[in-house]
Amino acid sequence: MKVTVIGAGNMGAAFVKQLSAAGHQVNVTARHLEKAQALAEANAGVSTVAVESAAATADVFVLATAYGDAIAALKSLGDLTGKVVIDITNPLTPDYMGLTLGHITSAAEEIASAIPGAEVVKAFNTVFAQILAEGADFGHGQAVPVFVASDSERAKQTAIALAQSMGFAIMDAGSLKNARYLEPLAGLNIYFGYGAGLGTSIAPAWIQRA
Repeated sequence: MKVTVIGAGNMGAAFVKQLSAAGHQVNVTARHLEKAQALAEANAGVSTVAVESAAATADVFVLATAYGDAIAALKSLGDLTGKVVIDITNPLTPDYMGLTLGHITSAAEEIASAIPGAEVVKAFNTVFAQILAEGADFGHGQAVPVFVASDSERAKQTAIALAQSMGFAIMDAGSLKNARYLEPLAGLNIYFGYGAGLGTSIAPAWIQRA
């Protein structure tokens, strides 16, 4: 699959590593292109692409920026009509211990509203960068789940295919509106990881009685 990762921070770097290892054709772009170039050089087969050229390079975009930068980053790419955008962002406060949106909207819905031609899917927002970089296998048959929510079935299936290719389990979280629940779930996971001191080798999951 042709995938362009937007952002060269911890999440962007982890996506580039895992998507490339899974055999996808990966490009990376960032506001500071030199960071994208360094990331590409560290991963065989990965290329950089200028922001203004990115819309033509892929059918799928992984939005690996902070939420505050997300809409501007997407708009800088040009026409994204018909493109799948995987939104991994969370609308976090500066101390990472709270959310700036919730209840009646979500980061994913705001992004979809701002980029109406794109097909937005919420996914990976509950996965720490460290887990993404190290892999989804927790041993003993456990794979970290990715919750996937979208109003576009094509976008949802695209995100599912990418997640499965990287070894993640899948939980279909319904429509994009349910990002209103997934983003607070990520906030709780961040609290457990950092506020409660459990570290970043944790992930939320649902269990079901056999």
